Formats: sequence, structure tokens, C-alpha cells
Amino acid sequence: MLIERTNKNQITITVSSSVDSFGLQRLIDYVKYLEATAKSKAKQSDIDKLADEVNASWWTENRKRFIK
Repeated sequence: MLIERTNKNQITITVSSSVDSFGLQRLIDYVKYLEATAKSKAKQSDIDKLADEVNASWWTENRKRFIK
């Protein structure tokens, strides 16, 4: 594995092609999450509340597909 800083704003990571692509994709997704939330000022309680609202809304719209 080779890690190098290409400039002040980027880091390049080179890994062997033998690395499991599923695990690598999970790692990339986590890094994207860290990058997207780095400047967030949201509190965990606010995020949990929003997630509950989204899940409740989804269930209301889709419950007919699962309960007959």
C-alpha cells in the first residue's frame, strides 16, 4: 500500500489489486461520509429525529406492499 499527499487538498492511496473490492468500497463509502459531514454542525439527536421521520414516512407509503 502506498499513501502520498499529492497537494494540500488530496491524498492518493494505492492498493494491490488483490484487496477485496467489497471491503474497499465500504471503506470508500465511509471516507465519503466523513468528507460530507466534516463541517456539519448537526447534533446526533437532530439526525436521529430526521431519520425517524423519514422511516415513518417511508413505512406509511409502503406498508401496503408488505402487509396484505
